[in-house]
Amino acid sequence: MATSWKLVALALGLCIMHRSLVSANTYKEGDKVLVYVNKVGPYFNPHETYHYYQLPVCRPQKIEHKSLTLGEVLDGDRMAESLYDIQFRADQPTKKELCKVTYSATDLELLRSAIEDLYYFEFVIDDIPIRGFIGHLEEGGFLPHSHKIYLWAHLHFNIEYNGDHIIYANVTTKEQLPISLDGASTPMELAFTYSVKWVSTDLKYENRGLRLRDNAFFPKNLEIHWLSIINSLVLVFLLIGFVVIIMTRVLKSDFARYNIEDEEDADDLDSDDNGWKIIRTDVFRYPPNKNLFCAILGVGSQFLALATGILLMAMAGMFNVHRHGAINAAAVVLYAFTSSISGYVAANMFKKMGGDGWVWNINLTSALFAAPFFMVWAVINSVAWGYGTTRALPWTTVVLLMALWVFVGYPLTVLGGIFGKNYAGSFDAPCRTKNISREIPSVPWYRSAVAHCAIGGFLPFSAISVELYYIFATLWGREQYTLFGILFVVYGILLSVTACISIALTYFQLSAEDYRWWWRSIFSAGSTGVFVFLYALFYYYKRSNMSGLLQTLEFLGYTALTCYVFFLMLATVSFFASLKFVRYIYVNIKMD
Repeated sequence: MATSWKLVALALGLCIMHRSLVSANTYKEGDKVLVYVNKVGPYFNPHETYHYYQLPVCRPQKIEHKSLTLGEVLDGDRMAESLYDIQFRADQPTKKELCKVTYSATDLELLRSAIEDLYYFEFVIDDIPIRGFIGHLEEGGFLPHSHKIYLWAHLHFNIEYNGDHIIYANVTTKEQLPISLDGASTPMELAFTYSVKWVSTDLKYENRGLRLRDNAFFPKNLEIHWLSIINSLVLVFLLIGFVVIIMTRVLKSDFARYNIEDEEDADDLDSDDNGWKIIRTDVFRYPPNKNLFCAILGVGSQFLALATGILLMAMAGMFNVHRHGAINAAAVVLYAFTSSISGYVAANMFKKMGGDGWVWNINLTSALFAAPFFMVWAVINSVAWGYGTTRALPWTTVVLLMALWVFVGYPLTVLGGIFGKNYAGSFDAPCRTKNISREIPSVPWYRSAVAHCAIGGFLPFSAISVELYYIFATLWGREQYTLFGILFVVYGILLSVTACISIALTYFQLSAEDYRWWWRSIFSAGSTGVFVFLYALFYYYKRSNMSGLLQTLEFLGYTALTCYVFFLMLATVSFFASLKFVRYIYVNIKMD
């Protein structure tokens, strides 16, 4: 138990105390400013990154790495001290030699390959990432075709300061012409140099994140897209209003007809239009595979809580703009601590449905997401390890994450299951269920399960389609997402549309005298994940320049897991909305 609490404290320290790790550094004139080298990688493959010292560049005799947070490790950071000697507010206008490197033919070929793949580097000064290209590639002409490769051997640092704080930093390569690597004889000796310029600014340290956001190495495409958001809001509100008005009028008519006390008038009811009362003795018949059904509801509820928590933390400004890995760390810790929700909901519903063997239900709930995630991660991490990239997690981080799940996540799932089982009442169905089920009549194709899934998945997808591009550009591009308020509104719209569409589809299904609405409600809204995955394929082939085995595996694997999370969350919202609706309509009719 003591070990468990130590892991809890460590996890909380890694995530919740993350902001304290980026407290303001103060300098005096002449103090050394550490320059950390971090990673390099192809410009168009954002998740294929390598340690900077894997290239034949200037490096110290003994490489000392910086202590990293969990979020930074998950984000692929591997910071190490460099040979750059930069002092606070001390200009270095002339070229200062960093080191000399003698290149063999193999080294030159490695550099040429990196430059041809548009490798960029990332350094870190006072938690500020600065980026630049390793070299320069020139291609032109058809006959003859020119292909020239140049290496940037000089870097010029521009650093802005206010008082004793560093506000902003960047690096340029325009101070000196690059060195051609075409036809270079080996061994080839190159001298790497640098210069430094300090510039005073009035921008306060608390606002330096704005400076970084407005001046970035990567092109900016994310802007506040108010017109698209307003258009989505109008369409969604019209859709919700349409569903609510139509359903209200139809239900009012149904209640009026079903509650007629005159049996002769009741016999004239059109069963095709109002067939849901006829199946009142079957509508609360529990679904098959109750164990899996309840596990889906439990994990879906957990991810709803996790997504809501992440968005609220983001809106509260708890994620530092300089360290994107903070969200990763928060998601890992929140997943572990919200496991109690999945256990409670799953065991509670399983007990209400009369299920036996709640222990197996808890085990299935804990593995429903963890098992697929581990299998996908194992494949991707193995390939990343084979490539030697920084995306491959160190064994210490793997042990930490496993311990976090074993000593925190799984026990909390069991604890939540115990509370859910013990506090579960009766299902309290408003109608008795007969032992023998009714025969289900055939329905036209537009009332089939496939049609319902297509409608139930497409409409929620359409509500978030505008925002999806920006989300993908953040997850699989170079953008820094800051519009969390808009994202929270879109998140609320998504859940509202899902609930309304689920209620409408459930009503149409019951009107067709089909009482198997339990699993239908799960798959009708959960199919949104399929549409998101199809959009992901479109984004990969038409909107991005990603390529290579590692990047493709990461994109397809983690996108599939994200779509699986969409399925779990929206399926949960859909079922509980449908359950509330079904209870409502059968409580408000007179029973024989």
